Amino acid sequence: MFQGANDVRMVDETTRHPIQYVTEVFSKGDVRIGLQYPNRGESIMQTYDLIIIGSGPAGQRAAIQGAKLGKRVALVEKREAVGGACINTGTIPSKSMREAVMHLSGYQYQSIYGMNYRVKDKITVADLSFRVQHVIKTEVDVTMAQLSRNGIEMMNGTASFLDPHHIRIENSRGQSEYEAGIIVIATGTRPAQSPLVPLNNRTIINSDQIFALSSIPKTLIVVGGGVIGVEYTSMFAALGVRVILVEKQTRLLGFADSEMVEALCYHLRDNRVTLRLNEEVESVEEMPDGTVVANLQSKKKVSGDALLYAVGRQGNVDELNLAAAGLEADSRGRITVDSEYRTAQPHILAVGDVIGFPSLASVSMEQGRIAVGHAIGSTISSNPAHYPYGIYTIPEISFVGKTEEQLTDEDVPYEVGVAYYREIARGQIRGDTTGRLKLIFHRETKEILGVHIIGEGASEILHIGQAVLILKGTIDYFVNTVFNYPTLTECYKAAAFNGLNKLTRFN
Repeated sequence: MFQGANDVRMVDETTRHPIQYVTEVFSKGDVRIGLQYPNRGESIMQTYDLIIIGSGPAGQRAAIQGAKLGKRVALVEKREAVGGACINTGTIPSKSMREAVMHLSGYQYQSIYGMNYRVKDKITVADLSFRVQHVIKTEVDVTMAQLSRNGIEMMNGTASFLDPHHIRIENSRGQSEYEAGIIVIATGTRPAQSPLVPLNNRTIINSDQIFALSSIPKTLIVVGGGVIGVEYTSMFAALGVRVILVEKQTRLLGFADSEMVEALCYHLRDNRVTLRLNEEVESVEEMPDGTVVANLQSKKKVSGDALLYAVGRQGNVDELNLAAAGLEADSRGRITVDSEYRTAQPHILAVGDVIGFPSLASVSMEQGRIAVGHAIGSTISSNPAHYPYGIYTIPEISFVGKTEEQLTDEDVPYEVGVAYYREIARGQIRGDTTGRLKLIFHRETKEILGVHIIGEGASEILHIGQAVLILKGTIDYFVNTVFNYPTLTECYKAAAFNGLNKLTRFN
């Protein structure tokens, strides 16, 4: 006599069609198992523990964390290649281009061999693109291998919400619907647009279109003095391009230490960059001769061979149909989250650039890992106050902890120790005599409060100071520690002695 049945959803690994395993239990304890395929045309809904939308740094780490915790994970990517903007148009291309610029221009060694030193005289866009494309391909391959090793299912297409637990994925082959207990939005951002700046993908471009330039311009207008604008300004300046940087704020990089920014501005001006601060663009027009003119609100006119518009980023949320999930984004496409990266729907998380500042790849990775860990119930701790910042200008800037301005506002008694690359043997060997390292420490406890560096290798050597800061170490650590010689890390010891010498003057 039949007493009941228990249905279990499975997937045919060959056809990818769901199979229904029907288990019948009889009174004598016999069990009969059969396969039942759905009828043709029947709606199919596959279920996952975790679905991540977007395969950039945040999405990758979210997916891997979910897989490590034993969950069935699917990762959705709209592009043909994984990696999001980070690998395909943003971080990796720009930093690879910077390395190509530094090498081909001979910039780093001009202080030794003379200002006319070049590895290649006529540098082309193709020269820069060659290195970039090589790195992108390698990074895509590495990422795909990592996702495959962790058993993460990749899906290609545009995702949109049907309701808080269901999404639809559309691609050239049609559309499919999926269900998940946890959904992570990691769709990233794209360059913001303005009706005042008509992009033409030739001479008026955004940061995604850098390699659309037919040649290296003699004069370049850069609109926007944020991280992206300043990075590209310094790169083109190193190539010998006359750059005019237009920024509506009174200073560049307002979140960074003012002394480091002042040093950067000095180097930019030394490379013939014109800084138009406290200025705003009113309109941009392409002239009959192919040049570009930016009309400023102050009635100034700025002319160049090309214009790079780098004012802000816009969240990629337009196609998500957030309303169906009971969510919304602000005017810049940013989604609000709590301290555990949960949205207004607790099972829907948002991580990476789509939630706003600081929009760093390194931070996005950590956000993806932490968010999924908390959502699944794993204890993961991380302190955003200790996250390092790397700005890949020429010279680069990197810092961690508090700035002098912040400590002054907080009435914290502090002292500063500074070391200059020109005083360190390695600085002379590398040809970088303009860098400096600044340690900020408490006057009474001598605990490290901040580390700020400008110069080549800044983002690498910063991590020594970061470790001491996180472990609540004091400036004495650097005094009593031996560093390899000759290395740039000796700057820590020199800066520590400089800071302690200032204390002894008042004792």
